[in-house]
Amino acid sequence: MSARPDVPLARPADRALSGEAPLPPRPAHEPSLFAGVEPLEVFVDLLSEIESDTTSSEFYHRICEAICRLTTMRRAAIFLYDAGRMRVRAVGSHGISFTRLAKLRPTLHDAPIAQRALLEDRVIVVSSAEIDREVPPDYAKLLGITSLVCTPLAAAGHRYGVIVADRGAGDFDLSDGERHLMWTLGKTAALAATARNATRQQERTRRLGERIDLAREIHERVMQRLFGVSLVLSAQTDLTPELRERCSAEMGEALADLRSALERPLAPMAYETGTTLRAELDRHARESQLPIVLRWDEGVQVPRKLEGLAQSVLGEALRNVRKHADPSRVSVTVQRDDDTFTLAVRNDGVTGERPAAGSGGMGLRLAAFEALQHNGFVEFGPEKGAEPPGWRVRLVVPIQPDQTEDA
Repeated sequence: MSARPDVPLARPADRALSGEAPLPPRPAHEPSLFAGVEPLEVFVDLLSEIESDTTSSEFYHRICEAICRLTTMRRAAIFLYDAGRMRVRAVGSHGISFTRLAKLRPTLHDAPIAQRALLEDRVIVVSSAEIDREVPPDYAKLLGITSLVCTPLAAAGHRYGVIVADRGAGDFDLSDGERHLMWTLGKTAALAATARNATRQQERTRRLGERIDLAREIHERVMQRLFGVSLVLSAQTDLTPELRERCSAEMGEALADLRSALERPLAPMAYETGTTLRAELDRHARESQLPIVLRWDEGVQVPRKLEGLAQSVLGEALRNVRKHADPSRVSVTVQRDDDTFTLAVRNDGVTGERPAAGSGGMGLRLAAFEALQHNGFVEFGPEKGAEPPGWRVRLVVPIQPDQTEDA
């Protein structure tokens, strides 16, 4: 086979000088033959940031920005299903206020456009005449939506959410090329989100393993020593000087082991949840159907570095109430003074027929280990002498100098 001679491609200026008609300019909405290269480059850059300190919202903001940069869209937002909270929430946006989007609580039922995009795995465009049937009218009015593009964020049979985008105002349609590009971007964004979630899950798994190792170490090195000392002290015989000295030495060793174990960093001091304790309380009050009564002292703000911990304790406490109790009242108290922040959850649904009601499970125990990283503690159990009988979960954390910044 003869080799084809190298023929340089003529640039537009060369074609004009040679008398040939210049190639017509490519419309802005029509991707070129090699348009798939730039999206891959952009998302490779995004994937390279997965293990960095980039927060979840910043990560998804950048995906939305990349979508607008690679297409003719001017505004874009990503909505994902949050399995932990069992709801859909906005996780990123570009060209529109993320604060406004974060307040929305959309569902597939009230957004048929998203339901069709996910079920049919295709990009759907709706015009101003159809928009009120496809999204809640108050959402469309609030965000100034006329026409809308909805792209499924799905891959390998898993549906994570949707990308919604528009050009700002007026009706429009997509060419076949841009429609395919949007569909490809949805797949690529799903890949990026999946890779990030997998990385975060591996990190959480590692942290969980460290916490379990800590619990085992405390049991084996501290509790065993304390148990031996308690046996000696509970004996009915007088202690000899040698036994007293031995007990003192064992107590000293136990305290040293405990101090050494607790100095080990087990978890990030703060993590992003995308919401606040007050917003989570409002959501639980709406969705859980629990008789929640809130006492939030005036002027109290949750320290930003404690938001994740406080939300975790609240969620675990209310989850235990739903599973194990039948309360007529669930009291939630949020307090803060110059030295400490306190969150308490009490329910009156514990009865003699339900001895396990509200029992602390693994979630609360892990939250207790996390509280230790902030020099705080989580206590849970029945309230002695309380009328009516109740079960209380209480988080108490000292306010550190670097925790004075409020959320």
